[in-house]
Amino acid sequence: MSTDRNRMFRLLAALCFVFVAVVMAAAISSAAPPLLRDDGSGARGNPSVLPPGSSPYGKTYGEWSAAWWKWALELPFAGHPFNDDPGFNVAAGQSGDVWFLAGVFGTVSRNVVIPNSKALFVGLLNAEASDLEGLGATEAERRATAEWFADHIVTSTLFCTIDGVAVGNLSSYRASSPEFSFTAPTPWIMGATGGAGLSVGDGYYLMLAPLSVGTHTIRFGGAFHFAIAEGDPFDADFGADDTYYVTAQ
Repeated sequence: MSTDRNRMFRLLAALCFVFVAVVMAAAISSAAPPLLRDDGSGARGNPSVLPPGSSPYGKTYGEWSAAWWKWALELPFAGHPFNDDPGFNVAAGQSGDVWFLAGVFGTVSRNVVIPNSKALFVGLLNAEASDLEGLGATEAERRATAEWFADHIVTSTLFCTIDGVAVGNLSSYRASSPEFSFTAPTPWIMGATGGAGLSVGDGYYLMLAPLSVGTHTIRFGGAFHFAIAEGDPFDADFGADDTYYVTAQ
């Protein structure tokens, strides 16, 4: 009897341990997305980067890219994050659990302060096509145009480092957005006259889990290359090398 009782106690103890572990795991999974490490190829090598196949905070990478572009297209021209403008304010237009970071063509450094609870969706290099710009009368035409621009991003030039650690396999972080609507101010970042429009985006993005309290350095960029023919005098390269010095507090 004593032996059977001891076995029963051990079994109950084991079941209690499993129950507690399951409850703790459920509590963790219902909180903000965990700090994942993924390089998009199955290897877990990228610090603080959420995998491209994931749906952080309820949206896919493609859906977040639509939100990123809607944010960018609706901001006023003055102080716009696409410009090297001293009036730039990282908090402009930001809300919710995810904030957006955008780059500038050329080499630009910015010092910003963000709440440490915010995830960061970073547009490494990308493009969009809207009817307001005359870049397609239908969704299919706009999508084809955005894809054409994104196809001219030279993936070998893409880079991102987080606190000095390079993010690998960036080519796997390409996302195409669903079609989205926006209302642009006048003037706006894409033209002299704003208004209501429909657009599709395509390009490369990273979703970073919330940063720890303190100072962090995020550097990213890459280059487009357009050429009509080999050696064409109108060959053009447009590159970006942007550094954010982020104080998370």
